[in-house]
Amino acid sequence: MDRFRIAVFFCVLTLTSAAGAQAPERVRGTITAFDGNVFSVKSPEGKNVNIQLAEKTVIIFTRPIALADIKPGDFLGVTSMKRADGALTAFEVRRFPKPVNPGHRPFEGRDDQTMTNATVSATVQSAKGRELTLSYEGGSQKIVVPENASISMLVPGDRSQLVPGATVNLTAAPGSDGKMTAVRVQVGRPPR
Repeated sequence: MDRFRIAVFFCVLTLTSAAGAQAPERVRGTITAFDGNVFSVKSPEGKNVNIQLAEKTVIIFTRPIALADIKPGDFLGVTSMKRADGALTAFEVRRFPKPVNPGHRPFEGRDDQTMTNATVSATVQSAKGRELTLSYEGGSQKIVVPENASISMLVPGDRSQLVPGATVNLTAAPGSDGKMTAVRVQVGRPPR
């Protein structure tokens, strides 16, 4: 019985500690400055956030590729706009090295945008652009990829890619001092 009480005590202690910890936050925007350890990000809403890099921060670079590089069997993350008729048009296509969070869902809580993480089962050239059929457990989606869509693949990155003008999508954890430290940073090439 004493072992049971000790186990319950440690479970309660662990849950209490976890509840007190602050959850990581998602930050998206454009880098405005970087001093080698801290970079500033301006969000689409105009908010500025300072993010620290840690030794274990993972940096991923979104390297541009051609649509022709995408083949059946590739795993993609596709962010799309939903038209009034329900058809999906991609504005960002990312090829992942391995499946990540498969499925189809609203993007950032918006009804007019979706995120589809799935395997390419077919590609068809149409008058509107190339159409991809993406399949995941429980469903599939047909998505048109127009000429102006951003198409890239994720590769290992480094600090040299964190330059002003580069776009970032990152996860950061607030420390006890209130400062945000990046856990993972996905960085894209600055516009030319």
